[in-house]
Order: sequence, then structure tokens, then C-alpha cells
Amino acid sequence: MKLDDTQRQTVAKWIADGAKLSEIQSRLASEFGIKLTYMEARFLVDDLKLTPKDPEPPKTPEPPPAANPAAVAPDAATAPAGATATPAAGGKVSVIVDQITRPGAIVSGKVTFSDGQSADWYLDQTGRLGVVPKQQGYKPSAADVQDFQLALQQEVAKLGY
Repeated sequence: MKLDDTQRQTVAKWIADGAKLSEIQSRLASEFGIKLTYMEARFLVDDLKLTPKDPEPPKTPEPPPAANPAAVAPDAATAPAGATATPAAGGKVSVIVDQITRPGAIVSGKVTFSDGQSADWYLDQTGRLGVVPKQQGYKPSAADVQDFQLALQQEVAKLGY
């Protein structure tokens, strides 16, 4: 495909303006009456030693600063020495693993939910999770349960279970 100098300059300007290859193909047809396939338009641009610009990637917003990992849950202050506390991703729920496991359990500990309610938890030999709230009849929110499960999974992984 042969283009004259003014057509080459026009195509170069389109590319400098950020036109995509499909746009160049359409404009060649509409402005110059030159109908090309997409591949022919690509070869033409390559023959002219021009490079279409890649569109700028959309800017992603900055993530909010992470919660202070040094923050200690209320029950963590009363935990026995050697016990570990893990705040969940949002820091709403904290999990403490007991240094001495309760009888009949593989691992046990305490959890404090985002509303300040606490409970004992345990994982038995069959892999069942049990949660015994301090306040009878208390049921944590679905979000707290999910945060608890994530924090518990992290703690159990640290212990190698």
C-alpha cells in the first residue's frame, strides 16, 4: 500500500494523538477511501515505522492504611504467657490460642468479637469447631464469624496443623 507524504503525516498524527489501530483502519477508509483489513492496517503502520501508543492503565486508588498490628485485644492482656493473639484482617476480631489445650481438643483458645463479646473455642480430634460464648445465647454477626474463621485459620497454620 502506497501513501503519499501528506497521508503518511496524517497517519503519523493520528498515532501521535493516541488512535488505536482499528481507528486508523476506519479513518483510512472514511478519509482516504482506502479499505484495508486490520492486518493490512497493522502492516502499513509497521512499514511507516510508527508505533501506536498503549493506553494508559487506569490509576488504582491507594489502599487505606492497614490497622495497627501492634494493637492488642482486650483478652490478650489476660492471656497466659506464650499465648498468641491474632487480629483478623480488619482487626475487629481477635483470636488467642491457649498455651495449655483444654481436655478433648487438639487446640483451643479464646475469641473476642467486634462488639466486645468473648467466647471460648476449641477444635476437637474430628476437626469440628466448637464455640462457647461467655454470655448464654450470644450469636456473633456473620461478618464476625467469617473474621474469626480467617484469624483461626492463620493461627492454626502457624502451629502447623
